Parts: sequence; C-alpha cells; structure tokens
Amino acid sequence: MVLIAYDLLEAAGLDVRERPLAERRARLEALAPKDRALLLSPVVEAASWEELALLRGQSRERKVEGFMLKRRDSPYRVGRRKGDWWKWKIDPYSVDAVLIYAQPGSGRRASLFTDYTFGIWDAGKLVPFAKAYSGLSDEEIREVDAFVRRNTIEKFGPVHAVKPELVFELAFEGIQRSPRHRSGIAVRFPRMARWRRDKKAEEADSIETIRALLG
Repeated sequence: MVLIAYDLLEAAGLDVRERPLAERRARLEALAPKDRALLLSPVVEAASWEELALLRGQSRERKVEGFMLKRRDSPYRVGRRKGDWWKWKIDPYSVDAVLIYAQPGSGRRASLFTDYTFGIWDAGKLVPFAKAYSGLSDEEIREVDAFVRRNTIEKFGPVHAVKPELVFELAFEGIQRSPRHRSGIAVRFPRMARWRRDKKAEEADSIETIRALLG
C-alpha cells in the first residue's frame, strides 16, 4: 500500500499552507525518496495551451478526468476558492436514453417524480441503463412529473413504469462492464444534460453504441 500525495500542508511541525505551491512541492519531493510508501502525483508541463489541450485529450487513456491547473505561487486554500486552481476536466461521455421508470424524490422533492431510470435499446427492447436525478430545471421537473402521472402503465411500490416516449441526453464521466447491471454496463456520475424533445424513443441509442465507448 502506498500514499499518493499532491501537496504538503505541514513540514517539521510548521504550517506551510501559506507558502507558494512551488516551495511546498519542492519540500514534498525532498521527502519522497526517504519513504517508499510515498508517491507523488505527476507534474505535467506544456509549452502552450495547444500542447496542454492535446495532453488533456489523452486523459481517459491515463485513467484520469483531466488536469488540475495550479498557479506556482498559489497558497493552499481550504474550501472551493476560485482563481488559483482550476480543474480542467475532459468532456463527458453522452448517450440518448429513454425514460422508463420514475419515483418520487426526497426532501422538498418528495411530492414530485424526480428520480429517473433510463433505458437503451437491446435487440428491440429497452433495458435499464442508468439512474439520474440531476440536470433538469424546476420547470422541466414539473413537466416530467405531469407526464409520469398521465402515462404510468405499471407500479412497483413507489416506482412507476411509464410509456417510453421521453428521450434525454445523459452525460457521465466513466464507463465499465458490470455483470450486476442488466445492460452489462455501469456508468459513473450520470446526469441529464438536456431533454431531447427533437427525438422519438426509437431514435435513442442502442447497447451497441454504448459498448463502442468501452473501446
């Protein structure tokens, strides 16, 4: 087991968070050779934004989400501060899927159908592919809620099966094979990118399209 470190907050009993990143990194690199259980996050340098963009495009091959860009003179700030650090993520994967199940949300959304299951085509049938809860505006949520109430075809406790008519573009960060899922695929952080009002259910993506994303 090893620890992968990307910053140094304390050195020799002293708080170094206000010191520049370049100095903190140098101190961290000085510690690494002394401890085989300590690895450092790699530093990526580029001569231009164009070169960095090309490297960013290789992120999935390296199993990362993109780059964390940091000013060399930046201190370590607690919380989500803007200005000194910027997470430059790669664009998410996306597919068009059909709403097939819905159930009420929680908290202030408990009276609305806001938790959705989406299906993709496999041999002429829609199979569950992903669940998503975020991405719609309040107005769109109310519109989908009304659709669910009008078009429920079967109930399983709080879950309502609906007529397969609404198509949404789903965005997600990662994809992998999974024998636990009926589609054989699991995705990470799925959310609704947009409502595809221009598409009919039969135009949604198929399992072959999804498998192609696996490479």
